[in-house]
Amino acid sequence: MEKGRPAATCIFRAAAYAPSMSNTIGTNNFIKEDPWRIFRIMAEFVESFETMSQVGPGVTIFGSARTTPENSAYKATVALAQKLARHKLAVITGGGPGIMEAANRGAAKAGGKSIGLNIELPHEQSGNRYANVPVHFHYFFSRKVCFVKYSIAFVFMPGGFGTLDEFFEVLTLVQTQRIPRFPLILFGRKHWKGLLDWLQATLGKGAFISPGDMDLVTVTDDPEEAVNIILDYERRVGPPDVMPKAFS
Repeated sequence: MEKGRPAATCIFRAAAYAPSMSNTIGTNNFIKEDPWRIFRIMAEFVESFETMSQVGPGVTIFGSARTTPENSAYKATVALAQKLARHKLAVITGGGPGIMEAANRGAAKAGGKSIGLNIELPHEQSGNRYANVPVHFHYFFSRKVCFVKYSIAFVFMPGGFGTLDEFFEVLTLVQTQRIPRFPLILFGRKHWKGLLDWLQATLGKGAFISPGDMDLVTVTDDPEEAVNIILDYERRVGPPDVMPKAFS
């Protein structure tokens, strides 16, 4: 048994990497492996929940893995994360380069909890050195649960498909009241303008979304404004008293 790990976690990990999980060639072998794969999924949830349950209220910052340190969005993210960490809020990212690195860098620089939920990808993703609480994932869905379950606000910096995926997923959870109405902040008016215009003109006018749904999102270019929105929510509401419906 691994030192420092609960027995349940070690059992799950041992089962998860049993011979049945090896890559084999043949019809429907991946289906035959499903019972063992369940243990791997369980192990990922157990380990991540054990770690994340200790971090306290957090803010998840999403954004492009391709953003360089010279970019203004990178610099704004460092400043934003520093301010959040100074107010004792954990900063949660995907643990990779670009905006994720910037957020972890700012949190670490302020002496705060800098959490990186890293995932195995064939390209782009490698863990950044600024995450002082690294958590590793194989499955996207278990990683996504941890982003949402342990956050009281979400900031979406400029990004691509991954950032859009997270934005619409969290927005849908808020809209359908599966999680509380946490602050959803789009940072960078110029970057998000085209999307917001399309949402209003096509979904809003077409009655594909309800009146007021666009008000679930706040847009800003100012790290200080973003932090104030989050702190105001923390003062007025704070973390949920009961488990959100999405996780109960």
